Amino acid sequence: MSTNLFSLAGRTALVTGSSRGLGRSMAEGLAAAGATVVLNGSDQGRLTAAATAMKVAGYTVHEARFDVTDEAAVTATFERFDAEGIEIDILVNNAGIQLRKPMVELATDEWRKVIEANLTSAFVVGREAAKRMIPRGRGKIINIGSLTSELARATVAPYTVAKGGIKMLTRAMTAEWAASGIQANAIGPGYMLTDMNQALVENPTFDAWVKGRTPAKRWGKPDELIGTAVFLASSASDYVNGQIIYVDGGMLAVL
Repeated sequence: MSTNLFSLAGRTALVTGSSRGLGRSMAEGLAAAGATVVLNGSDQGRLTAAATAMKVAGYTVHEARFDVTDEAAVTATFERFDAEGIEIDILVNNAGIQLRKPMVELATDEWRKVIEANLTSAFVVGREAAKRMIPRGRGKIINIGSLTSELARATVAPYTVAKGGIKMLTRAMTAEWAASGIQANAIGPGYMLTDMNQALVENPTFDAWVKGRTPAKRWGKPDELIGTAVFLASSASDYVNGQIIYVDGGMLAVL
C-alpha cells in the first residue's frame, strides 16, 4: 500500500489546546506527516514557545491564540483565517479541562465550565471549520474523547458527560456533513502521561490501579496517539466516519 495515503502534504491542520500535552504531540505528528500546523492555546508565552520549537525542527507553523470557550474569539479567528487565505483542512478538537469533585459538592458553574470547555467548544470550533469545509467538499474533523466516552468514574461527572457527548457529537457531525466530503471521527485516549494526569501518576495507589487494570500494564505516552491522528487526518480514512478509536492499551477490551 502506498504511503502517500498517509501523507498530509499540502494540508493545514488546526489543533486546539496544542501548546502542550496530547495536543502538542498530535500537532508534531501531523507536521511530521507533511501538514502545515496551526497551534492554539490561551497562554501566549507557552503557545509561542511551542511554535518556535516546531519551527526550529523544520515545520511550518502558525499561531492562533484564542479561548475555545469564547465563541466570538473562535468566529473572529476563522474570519482572520479567511482574510489570510488559510484553509483549515484538518481540525483536531483537543482542548479541554478536568475537575475532580463529588457531584453533591459540585457547583452548577463548575459543571458548566467543564461542559463548555470539553464539549461545547468542539461544537463551536467544528461548526466554524465545517462552514468552510462544506463548500470545498472535503475536510477531516477529529474530536478527542476519552475512556469516559464509554464508562463513568466517580468524581469526574461533568468530564464524563462531556466526553460521552463528544462521541455523539461526532456521530451528529457525520449525519449532517458526511455527504459533503467531511469525515468526522474521534480518538479516545486511555490513561496517558500528561501534565493533567501528573498528580495521578505520582499517586502510588492510582498508578498501581492503572497498571493493573490496563492489559498493556503501563500508562500511554502522548506520541502513541500520533499514528491514529495521522490515519484519521489522511486519505487513508476517507470512508471512515462517525467512529471513535480507543488508544488505551486494551483497557476497554477487558473486565
